[in-house]
Amino acid sequence: MRLAVVSSDGANVDLHLGRGKSIYVYDCDEDITFIEKRDVEIAEDERHQGGKVIKVCEDCDVLISVQYGFKSKIKAEDAGIKLVEDEGPIDEVLKRYIDHVNFMKN
Repeated sequence: MRLAVVSSDGANVDLHLGRGKSIYVYDCDEDITFIEKRDVEIAEDERHQGGKVIKVCEDCDVLISVQYGFKSKIKAEDAGIKLVEDEGPIDEVLKRYIDHVNFMKN
């Protein structure tokens, strides 16, 4: 499973999806493995930029941010990406999500 998180500093999930200039991508199978940082061209004075972030994450299964808008939800569904709201240290957010997925499987 490939997860992406929106982060301003590479340590915390701390931004709204449409403000995500930096996306950190992880593969989560047996272990959590950092893959890469991806940059997104976000204009400070524009609204509704979640689509830009989604486009950069087209190979991801899940995209985690503090919050996202309705238009982003539709765009993510069309791209086959699950949007999740959470915040905090990236390692804790990823662990919470994986634990939740594993719990739901059992």
